[in-house]
Amino acid sequence: MSDESSRGGAPGGGDADMTLAFELDALRNLADPTAVFNDARQWTEYVGVVSEKPTYVVTNYTRKHRVRQDFFSGPRGVQESLENVKEQFDTDRHVFVGVSEEDEEIAEAAGWEYLPLQSAADAAGWRIAGSAGSQDPFESSTRDDWP
Repeated sequence: MSDESSRGGAPGGGDADMTLAFELDALRNLADPTAVFNDARQWTEYVGVVSEKPTYVVTNYTRKHRVRQDFFSGPRGVQESLENVKEQFDTDRHVFVGVSEEDEEIAEAAGWEYLPLQSAADAAGWRIAGSAGSQDPFESSTRDDWP
């Protein structure tokens, strides 16, 4: 691990000439997606979300979490989206953060570097949802202050 990544820099090290894509499920597994995107903007050129889910699902999620993305998958599948993003955003590196072996296969087929969410989170200092201290007290659907 490079010194930069151990201080919360780019996952896997490297320079800022990078396009970073999150699979929607990877983003959902983060404790604070807004903070992650804000952090990633410090050391990437472009950051966005791709998913097999319909566009409105991604849009609703990113709006709810105030995530401003530079690109999204639209009506295409993940692999086609990654291929299109790579053509449109000319950076030295294209890194795809995912959560499954299928995500890794898609990244490889599209010519992207694959980074598992846990590795990215460890390198950049992001918290995974469910880790200590990441609970949202307002997300619960039940109230414990009622008699």
